[in-house]
Amino acid sequence: MSQTKSPLPREVADAYVDDLIALDPVTGTYLGVKESSSRLPDISPAGQEAVAELARATLAKLDEAERQPGADSDIERRCGRLLRERLSAELAVHEADEGLRSVGNLATVAHSVREVFTVTPAETDEDWAAIAQRLRAVPTALAGYRASLALGLERKLYAAPRPTATFIGQLTEWSDTDGSGRGWFEDFASAGPESLRTELDEAARSATAAVVELRDWMREVYAPTIEGAPNTVGRERYARWSRYFNGTDLDLDEAYAYGWAEYHRLLAEMKEEAEKILPGAETPWVALAHLDEHGRHIEGVDEVRDWLQGLMDQAIEALDGTHFELAERVRKVESRIAPPGSAAAPYYTAPSEDFSRPGCTWLPTMGQTRFPVYDLVSTWYHEGVPGHHLQLAQWAHVAGDLSRYQATVGGVSANCEGWALYAERLMDELGFLTDAEQRLGYLDAQMMRALRVIVDIGMHAELEIPADSPFHPGERWTPELAEEFYGAHCSRPADYVASELTRYLTIPGQAIGYKLGERAWLLGRENARRRHGAAFDAKAWHMAALSQGSLGLDDLVDELSRL
Repeated sequence: MSQTKSPLPREVADAYVDDLIALDPVTGTYLGVKESSSRLPDISPAGQEAVAELARATLAKLDEAERQPGADSDIERRCGRLLRERLSAELAVHEADEGLRSVGNLATVAHSVREVFTVTPAETDEDWAAIAQRLRAVPTALAGYRASLALGLERKLYAAPRPTATFIGQLTEWSDTDGSGRGWFEDFASAGPESLRTELDEAARSATAAVVELRDWMREVYAPTIEGAPNTVGRERYARWSRYFNGTDLDLDEAYAYGWAEYHRLLAEMKEEAEKILPGAETPWVALAHLDEHGRHIEGVDEVRDWLQGLMDQAIEALDGTHFELAERVRKVESRIAPPGSAAAPYYTAPSEDFSRPGCTWLPTMGQTRFPVYDLVSTWYHEGVPGHHLQLAQWAHVAGDLSRYQATVGGVSANCEGWALYAERLMDELGFLTDAEQRLGYLDAQMMRALRVIVDIGMHAELEIPADSPFHPGERWTPELAEEFYGAHCSRPADYVASELTRYLTIPGQAIGYKLGERAWLLGRENARRRHGAAFDAKAWHMAALSQGSLGLDDLVDELSRL
């Protein structure tokens, strides 16, 4: 009589993905699971607890799997480490009831309910019939979200007032995109086939009505109740969120000091480049303001989308075969314009697992039609190629050799954002930033990431501003000081700076992962280079690094150093 073989960690991880998709069809859509297209997740307290219970059951299965013969192989060990770390971090957040006060200007479940429509298949009448069904599910999904927030109010678990006010404004924009009374969902549904016009329009109107209902409740009930609550989360909550986004228990004081060290280093480099652009400029940001008016720029929204597409196509042609080895399906990436009501920062969405939906970069225009080039080049090396797209598309390409979990839902924010910032630096190292405009723009983007470490940790942990700071030395950080400091050391306009600060209050601990993740990637590369000496092959190292799937920062340096 034969015995059933117990699963190994990769099998446990992939079974978890299947079970998660059943609970969360938004995740299924991002992975390209067609059956998910008509549904939305249960975001109520019961729905959140169901996801947590799945995580607990999976960890119990992982305990058994890691005792099986073969579980100590590199590929099984790496997957098991990631699965345990991720699910433990997610449970810590859930068990602290953070899902009962998830309000902000991005990355909330309400945002995912809207944004999933932008990646839902919409080619055939059958696709649009599923979209109509998903539109009809919006009211129930948002009602579940409201129930979670209402429970949070009962338990006095309050979101921050500033992100709440911003969110209410976004809901208003989603419900009336141009002042005509027509909402975002109705605009989206207008692209559907005439054969489904009545059904789509009715479903879209019901979705918009649900947005209005949520907006009114947020404005009339939620916001008045939380008035006077702190905008920052404090050190204990911050440490929990930092673990979630970075995959490591950070020494917050050391990370804060590193942010300041990078600030001083980058400021010196920026001054050198600024002198080439506007000799005698008082600060590098005066030179950048000069570029806003007199530097190279792209006119027109369609034109900037096409220009960004060309920039990524050129990068692929230049890098493939020289610094990377790219599969044909990894070479495809699309430039798109972000929908109205998005946060100010550009972003990327990964390809579906079968690459039927390509990876896409998204540019929020914030109402602009004129786009300075200095602000775009390194940003699209970050969002597109060789940044997010090469990493996440390569994960999808090698998923069969890893696990589905490692290549998709097990992603660690700081790993991904660290790679993307490393990619910007790599393009500078390789000489792709060909003039002072582009290089000053790159350094400004690097400075922005150093500022994030300083102000995100500083204001949430209420740290002291160092004595050698040119800005309010000896004072303790507040969101108001953070916004002033950020605005004085950033080329972005005031509305972008305001959106950024609201973002840090919305998702504490996420913004520091860019710089700290980049540091991990650089250290891993340096360790591998020292180990191999003259035989170090950067192209081989890059491809091996991009083919090992997700890892938290605790494990990333160790694994990169072994390659």
